[in-house]
Amino acid sequence: MTTSTQTNTHEKARALRAGFLDVLNSFDDAPQQGQTDNMLSALQSIYELSGIPRKLLHIDRDITITSGDDDTGKKLPTTGMVGLVLSDNQDTPASLMCVTPNNQQRPIITDRVQPSALVIGELSHDRELIAADNLHDGIKLANALIADNVTVLVSPDASMFAETVKHFAEAYPVTVLVTADKQNKVCKPLAGANVKAVITAIDCLTHLEQGLSYQDILNDQDTHTRNLQDDIWGEPEPLANDPSQPTAFPIDAFTGLLRRVVEAVSHYAQVPPAMAGYCVLGALAHIGQRFIDAPMGHEHKPASLIIIIEGESGSGKTKTMSLTHAAIKDYERVQYERYIQDLDTWEADKASLSGKELAEYLNNYPKPQNPKSLFDDATIEPILDRFISRLMTSASWTTDEAGQFFNGHTMKGDTAGNALSALTKLYSDGAVSRLRSQKSANAIPQTDAYNVRMTLLLQGQRVVLEQALTDPLMNGQGFLARAMIACPPDLRGQRVWNDSKRRQDSPYNDSALQAYWERCNSLLDPSPANLPSDSTGTPQRVKMQWAAGAEQAFYDYMQQVENRQASGQTLEYLRAYASRMAENASRIASLMAFFDERKAITSDDLQRASKLVEYSTAERLRYLDASPTGEQNDSEKLSSWLVDKAKNKQPPILNKSFITQNAPNALRGKKLHGLLSDLESAGHIRMETDGRRRLVLINPKLFAA
Repeated sequence: MTTSTQTNTHEKARALRAGFLDVLNSFDDAPQQGQTDNMLSALQSIYELSGIPRKLLHIDRDITITSGDDDTGKKLPTTGMVGLVLSDNQDTPASLMCVTPNNQQRPIITDRVQPSALVIGELSHDRELIAADNLHDGIKLANALIADNVTVLVSPDASMFAETVKHFAEAYPVTVLVTADKQNKVCKPLAGANVKAVITAIDCLTHLEQGLSYQDILNDQDTHTRNLQDDIWGEPEPLANDPSQPTAFPIDAFTGLLRRVVEAVSHYAQVPPAMAGYCVLGALAHIGQRFIDAPMGHEHKPASLIIIIEGESGSGKTKTMSLTHAAIKDYERVQYERYIQDLDTWEADKASLSGKELAEYLNNYPKPQNPKSLFDDATIEPILDRFISRLMTSASWTTDEAGQFFNGHTMKGDTAGNALSALTKLYSDGAVSRLRSQKSANAIPQTDAYNVRMTLLLQGQRVVLEQALTDPLMNGQGFLARAMIACPPDLRGQRVWNDSKRRQDSPYNDSALQAYWERCNSLLDPSPANLPSDSTGTPQRVKMQWAAGAEQAFYDYMQQVENRQASGQTLEYLRAYASRMAENASRIASLMAFFDERKAITSDDLQRASKLVEYSTAERLRYLDASPTGEQNDSEKLSSWLVDKAKNKQPPILNKSFITQNAPNALRGKKLHGLLSDLESAGHIRMETDGRRRLVLINPKLFAA
């Protein structure tokens, strides 16, 4: 841009700003309009009590807006509305939000191009700036928090929220409040901005209305924060030597309809059979764990599974699950819609009663409960609480973002051990025990649940899984020892998209998938006659039995696994995992028989199930990388050293000269330059120049590993 053009642009901007200020000064205050609306009245009270030099304006005419290119502009129907002045990040008036008392119509924003917000409080680095995406919530937050040194920024419109937050984050740190189930939707557009996300299990406003202070919310064990500046970094790539080639997946472990389904899913989603097959297993476990138990010695065990599948972003994880879990998701949707209808009816009936009639109604007709049992973006504690509160007896955590599980708040710090212990007990015995402080906002009096079931189907990137599979706590607590693992090859670069026949060939017209979904529907919602009950009429799970010869085959397999755990044998360093191989085979064989609507497990079921277990074992061994001690290579050693030296620095930056002089002796000299280059290529560091200094920036995501 030339100097002349820049001067003209700045002059025009100043002229427009001056014109806007003249417009603002032409309107009177609107105290009467504010008094007729609770929301506006609350805002007016905040202004007056806090000494904030802002006001509500009485808009007595239609406003004609102008732009830099058209001075005639367009006339907005604003007569009779109340004007709220929106400011930019320099606290300069930039736009008007015109609202009607009692929210009778949608607000009118005079300028949707220039980012601005209703600033309730003072713009200052000494105050925390919390952003809200609507006026109603913003005023409620300000009313609750303005005494806590908080300024609230209200975005003019939810659709403008991300741009508004980023604009103010250029000048000040900004906080956004978000629930765990919505964090990806809110945080993704703000990646790299100077924004902190406070992530809670339930909405912060609900917490505040329940009497908790803002500090109470921040200290709650279910609350965690996320620095969105860190999100500009990509996931650091693994530095360990590549494991051996992926294990061949035993597709013949599936027969009949299930094999055709695995092949169909693999074809339509263009994913390896291992991904398709293990997702099918996850679907069978979600359904079957509710109705059957698997034989194990002189007792029966849950038919739940823990399944971990490696898959990079864009490798087809989501499409695969959309096909294998289609019937389950449809069933969940129908149950949820029915719940909403029942809840509306219950609320309406309750509202019409009082006194004794109301008490009898509440006693005879409990409030309907949300039937959700398939979770894809959650935290562990609320799921365990739903079991303990008897809101559900069977559930699955099924996600294509395993990082939400392995790197989530619960799996960090002091809570990780307790959570893993709870999950292993739930997997092994179907029991949950959880004692919480009754001072918590989410406290419940119940502490235990029995005879409940949970399956985990976790798909994630290698950088997440490699860290998890070598994590001493996850291995030591026995969580990973119970898991079925698949690390199939990545087919990206080999997939076909421009074949006309493939494009016209729809999975929803495939006979195998249609038959599979129909079978899933019948298993999800069986007729009452097919559900065995005890003497009280309570449905009971079927205790799957061994068909002739199957029990001996089971113990033969168990003995074979036992022999391979001896010193010098293949499972010597995987004994904890090996000890569960036979049990997993029994669970999988039980699910295969259940899908075929049988109550007895055959030797063939067990043989095919053991193939899947052996495949998982081979994949688990690959991650040992032929080194039982797990010794780091030089790149890993340098990355770990950098993380340790920068862990208390904000931001995590080291001077290259410091690294050159202080790195471990074995990594210095000519070797160091090459190692730093490798780390930069793998996304562990970035090297930048600041004047005469060479700086090494460390990926913040490494500190959460």
